[in-house]
Amino acid sequence: MSCLGVLFSLDEKEVEKLKSYDADSERLEYLQHGIKEIYFEKFPDRIAELDKSWDGLHRSLTDGKYGFNNGEFPLNHVILGGEILYNGNDYIMTLKRPKEVQEIAKAVKNITKKVMKKGYEQISADDEDYADFISEEDFQYTWDWFSNSIVFWELAAKENRYVLFTADQ
Repeated sequence: MSCLGVLFSLDEKEVEKLKSYDADSERLEYLQHGIKEIYFEKFPDRIAELDKSWDGLHRSLTDGKYGFNNGEFPLNHVILGGEILYNGNDYIMTLKRPKEVQEIAKAVKNITKKVMKKGYEQISADDEDYADFISEEDFQYTWDWFSNSIVFWELAAKENRYVLFTADQ
């Protein structure tokens, strides 16, 4: 099962610094000891924790599968879509640009629980990576974390910021 996911609303200067590192290890170090520490302490309104729901959420908003290019924009960019900033197997970092964030924010506020449920039902019981988790409890868990993130998306769009999705593997 996937590990903890977090969305960060970043300004252009922070994105430039994050992208300035040549090595994935340096980029990860900056995320963990720069961005994370500062944002969790000083800017809690610019983060949205997703716990482990991000995997089911991505699948529910796309085509039921795990992948960086599946589904359709803008919903496929809520989690895994966007510019990949980390290439290791131990972490995920994908970046959404301000114009993308604005489209995502418009789209997520229109996702009802019924729409999410229909997307969740696309997850195949044959999917080796997720089949064991499919349940009403998992759907509710996914819905709760998603619905809590909508205000985050609206604020990031209003402030014309980038959004970085991260998850440790």
